[in-house]
Amino acid sequence: MSCLSLGGSGNKRVALVSSPSTHIVGLLPARWGSTRFPGKPLHRLCGKPLIQHVWERCQSCRLLDRILIATDDERIAESARGFGADVVMTSPNHPTGTDRIAEAVAKLPLATHVINIQGDEPLIAPSLIDEIAQALISDPQLPMVTAANVLDDEAAFDDPNVVKVVLDLSGHALYFSRSPLPFPRNHVAGLQRLRHKGIYGYRRDFLEAFVAWPPSPLEMSESLEQLRALENGARIKVILTVFSRKRSRSSIDRSTAGTAWLEGVDAKVRPLPQCRPRHDVALSAWRSLCSG
Repeated sequence: MSCLSLGGSGNKRVALVSSPSTHIVGLLPARWGSTRFPGKPLHRLCGKPLIQHVWERCQSCRLLDRILIATDDERIAESARGFGADVVMTSPNHPTGTDRIAEAVAKLPLATHVINIQGDEPLIAPSLIDEIAQALISDPQLPMVTAANVLDDEAAFDDPNVVKVVLDLSGHALYFSRSPLPFPRNHVAGLQRLRHKGIYGYRRDFLEAFVAWPPSPLEMSESLEQLRALENGARIKVILTVFSRKRSRSSIDRSTAGTAWLEGVDAKVRPLPQCRPRHDVALSAWRSLCSG
């Protein structure tokens, strides 16, 4: 069992790990140099930096031994330390977020597994992060795990910015694509269309191997780095979640820098008015976000 108390915000977290041989680290990559929105992690949302909201959500996770923010910029690092987060500095020259995660893990010798948690998901479900962690704990041979939810939006199904995934009968990914997947040539009762969610869990040795492989042909064609794992014969377990988002990318971009745009999870509930989200959000999550 591992316990970690982080100062600064008053949050305390106890991690409950099922095996003394595992040490699961949650890493939030946060880079400054986004072409769409430079400095996005520090954009203020309901009075706090965006990255702080994600970090605070992670404090409710029960299966993470440690949570760190991996950043290439001292401004983000200073802000993160100010609200109590542990920080690991990384190079600004990484081609992908996975490469940034791998550099951070190299500085964490105790880590046996890592979960890559998107730093721009202020309503990330802690229970989903724990499900990712539990999948890694339950199957020591599992190299990689991710998540998906049912896609019932026809426009999103045709949107190349929305990544789709199809599974085998045991719940492992067969393919990810920006194209409609599976192609609806025939109607098949009960066949669900799935939208991929950008959260990943890795076994440490697999992550180290993954970043050493060159970009693969399908990865380069689709611009989806998870295809590199499939093309090299790795299994990717996919956890199905009920949480859904209205857009493929997160919430905030340059055009909406003055307004908090959050992903909808319940179109029947009106949000609190303080932050004016683009889509309705679950009332309890929204209250939690805006009351801190």
